[in-house]
Amino acid sequence: MKKLTTIVLLFIALQSSAQTMWSEKVAATVDKIWPDSLPIGSRTKWSYDMGVVLKGFESLWMRTGNVAYYNSIKNRMDYFVQNDGSIKGYELEEYNIDHVNNGKLVLMLYRITGAEKYKKAAMHLRDQLRTHPRTNEGGFWHKKIYTNQMWLDGLYMGAPFYAEYAMLFHEDTAFNDIANQFIWMEKHARDPKTGLLYHAWDESKQQQWANKTTGTSPHFWARAMGWYADALVDALDYFPADHPKRKDLIAILNRLVNAIEKQQDPSTGLWYDVMNYNGPGKEKNYFEASASSQFVYAVAKGVRKGYLPAAKLAIAKKGYDGIVKRFIKEENGQTNLHGTVKVSGLGGKPYRDGSFAYYMSEDVIVNDAKGVGAFLLAAGEMEQLPTQHIGKGKTVLLDRWFNSEKKKDAGDQMSYWHYTWEERSHSGYYTWGTIFERYGATIKSLDVAPTASNLSKASVYIIVDPDHVRDNPNPNYVTATDVTTISNWVKAGGVLILLANDSNNCDLKHFNLLANKFGITFTDNSLNMVKNDNYVQGEVLPGANNPVFKTTKKMFLKEISELKVKAPATTIVTKENAAIIAVAKYGKGTVFAVGDPWIYNEYIDNRKLLPADFENYKAAEDLAKWLLQTATKK
Repeated sequence: MKKLTTIVLLFIALQSSAQTMWSEKVAATVDKIWPDSLPIGSRTKWSYDMGVVLKGFESLWMRTGNVAYYNSIKNRMDYFVQNDGSIKGYELEEYNIDHVNNGKLVLMLYRITGAEKYKKAAMHLRDQLRTHPRTNEGGFWHKKIYTNQMWLDGLYMGAPFYAEYAMLFHEDTAFNDIANQFIWMEKHARDPKTGLLYHAWDESKQQQWANKTTGTSPHFWARAMGWYADALVDALDYFPADHPKRKDLIAILNRLVNAIEKQQDPSTGLWYDVMNYNGPGKEKNYFEASASSQFVYAVAKGVRKGYLPAAKLAIAKKGYDGIVKRFIKEENGQTNLHGTVKVSGLGGKPYRDGSFAYYMSEDVIVNDAKGVGAFLLAAGEMEQLPTQHIGKGKTVLLDRWFNSEKKKDAGDQMSYWHYTWEERSHSGYYTWGTIFERYGATIKSLDVAPTASNLSKASVYIIVDPDHVRDNPNPNYVTATDVTTISNWVKAGGVLILLANDSNNCDLKHFNLLANKFGITFTDNSLNMVKNDNYVQGEVLPGANNPVFKTTKKMFLKEISELKVKAPATTIVTKENAAIIAVAKYGKGTVFAVGDPWIYNEYIDNRKLLPADFENYKAAEDLAKWLLQTATKK
């Protein structure tokens, strides 16, 4: 009971602090400092810090539906990525692992647009990793000019891109290599006494900064550990759930968080630039913004994804409050981030010896891109924490059995597409999936026929656009057995969503066997047949006091199958006296039905420039929230 009370109080505090969307305010400053059509940071270089900021923009786009953030990413990437896939200013032969970081945005754009130039650009970056110089063990050198050296920073620059690429192109053996990069880095850089990681490791032990016994650099630089922690939580997004080394990465993350927790300043919640230092000149040490933001991001995301215990959320909360209080300042009409060290490295010319005096000599500046990017990511996690309780412990299961269309994917393998969580193009449910996750739910897919067993852990079950022979030469039609299985699950408290399509694009005959069980029939009469871009023809008004769409005033739906509704179902949205959306109570459960797949990316991520008064993103939020709140099964 005490633990539950603590968590409830924490969420109340988070709801209070999240009233100010600091991420949006800082993002506005980014666009003011670095105009939208230009790179961030350097105006000419393919620079990793731009990628950190733009990952923050991607988070904002998914959390707000504001397409301006996507456009900003695309404009800036297109400044570099040429039509033939070459990258302006990028030289593979430099073998600088920093240059791989922006590949995450290139992959994002490829997944969304399918444009070949992004695929080719991503392949160039992947090719760098194929021939990048390595230690004898196999760890990537930080740069060709830094021979035999692995730096913590390099894990962030290379590993998340490498993992996403491996997932997309089915390079299954690459995951061993990715995991080993983290494992080797920890093995060589971890201090057994504090659990902290030294900034870098020199395999040859020849560098002036290297310990002649261990090869490690002298100190624990906070931002280096922040890069490493963030790399772990980001790479894990793409790691196969059953990969044997996944558990090793989660264990590394837990060890690192336990170590940095002990270094968190108890009064401010922040972290010093050089951690665990108590030598000469220690009074010059200072709290640093980028590292503090990185730790907040890694901990908050780690808890949200289930990699870290829920109790660790207190670290992130305290750290975030400290960052906002000490480093965020509203000045001269913009929101600025103070307190980021411009750079810290080792070796090079002039030579950086890794001493405490060296770290203290580097400039601390306002609105450094690395700090701003780290803050945007941290704020992105913290600003969604107040909504996590809505769907906590609930699973949203998306059918891929009745709708099981496949086509060749990026890796030339046959994969599910059309209304899937993974798909970022127009016809996917990726954006809707991020909304469910923002509300604390887990999203999964079901690739086999529903049974009592595989539905038992689902709170919400979505069936969308069941196949007919034009979609799939061997469709899996709804059967009487399926109707019994699914209706029994609903009766026990499940929430079922039936998303059909117009009759030309969906098998309504067999789907209605299931829908009829709840008093709903999808008809052959198609509504809202929008011609060209005459979007007003797709207008749907949910009406005041709608039980589901509580904040949405106008939605866009096209080519909808009209519903016929009888008890136990009731109509909740109509157009010109035709039933469009219905709900039904059935035992302890609930059914929601509409004759259109509707909540796919094309109409909620706002790249499809609908008139501004259409609120499909808000409707997707309303629907996700209602579904999770209605579900009683966990």
